[in-house]
Amino acid sequence: MRSVLLLLFALLLSTPAPSARAADAGPPVPRFVSLRSDEVNVRTGPGVRYPIDWVFVRKTMPVEVLAEVDTWRKVRSIDGTEGWVHQSMLTGRRTAIVIGGETRSLYKRNDPTTPAIAQLEPGVIGSLLECRDAWLPRDQLWGVLPSENFN
Repeated sequence: MRSVLLLLFALLLSTPAPSARAADAGPPVPRFVSLRSDEVNVRTGPGVRYPIDWVFVRKTMPVEVLAEVDTWRKVRSIDGTEGWVHQSMLTGRRTAIVIGGETRSLYKRNDPTTPAIAQLEPGVIGSLLECRDAWLPRDQLWGVLPSENFN
């Protein structure tokens, strides 16, 4: 069921997008990205000379980029753990994790009084899409900034 749900959910985000940046500026920080591989080393500092502190083992998991130093990104995981990852192990493909201790209802539109079209278990990772096909309240996801708009 999880594999089917990965492509099913999107969300409605009604707050305005962040302000425009200069053309030569990189993407704003903080921002969310996802892991490119099932095995991503997380180091104590920005470079291979720093020891590996732990290893992420879940491809497509969203992480929050907190800082950048050359080709290294300081990231934070859903549990608050922070460390440094090489940019080649990250992708701009947006995902989010269903949070909370209970199953969440996915709706056809931004109206929780309508029938649910799917039930999502905590920990399910799904792609963030435009909110044409499905809706899940923002507070039931981790991987989205309050200022983001996917419409």
